[in-house]
Amino acid sequence: MSFARMALATLMSFTAASALQADEITKLRVATEGAYPPFNFTGSDGVLTGFDVEIGNALCAEMKVECEWGTQEWDGMIPGLVAGKYDAIIASMSITEERLERISFSRSYYNTPSTIAVPKDSSVTEITPEALEGLLIGAQGGTTHSVVAEEVYADADVALYPTSEEYKLDIENGRLDAVIDDLGVLQSWVDSEAGSCCKIIGSLPIQPELHGQGIGVGVRKGQEELADRFSQAILAIRENGTYKKINDKYFSQDAFGE
Repeated sequence: MSFARMALATLMSFTAASALQADEITKLRVATEGAYPPFNFTGSDGVLTGFDVEIGNALCAEMKVECEWGTQEWDGMIPGLVAGKYDAIIASMSITEERLERISFSRSYYNTPSTIAVPKDSSVTEITPEALEGLLIGAQGGTTHSVVAEEVYADADVALYPTSEEYKLDIENGRLDAVIDDLGVLQSWVDSEAGSCCKIIGSLPIQPELHGQGIGVGVRKGQEELADRFSQAILAIRENGTYKKINDKYFSQDAFGE
């Protein structure tokens, strides 16, 4: 369900919920992009799924609240939260200083590096700035990975796309020399038939000044108690093994990070 369709119907419930303390909330509206596999995407049955969604459902279960999911385009994610269209963002959003000026976050629930993929017949084998100098690199705009591309690969040309699916189509069709995104996104893609065009050549060290402080659950300013509840739930599902079960469905490595 699109949040545009839900906004009017949920306006009164939002007004009431916003006045509650975090421990009194029984229902949360959660936004995700729905176009960022394997973290969040719509399956063939039309149901939202992916690592973000399964982790979000596990957090809601731990917090004993009902989570109502909806999709939101990436560029409108934070504005929609601030406007009260939903109560939380669980959409692979990095905790950065710029975003912390507008919203609050839980502690991180995963932290994985920016990774570079190139066509299988590419002669590029290294991820140094020198190796990618003058090349055309695709990235999803408004993400930390696009920031890394523009900062680290200043001598390359960076093409920004609204979604990861669009840059994948362009490199599959020979219009890009390389792409940059999260390790989980690119590994899942190159392991699939759709990504058989390409190969991963390396990952960059995580740099907090560029990547942020990991991926967290976003909430509105003033809802820090809710952010804390999410943080406690994250640690709880790590401790009880739920996180590992979900992680191992999607990744061969532990996505949690440090």
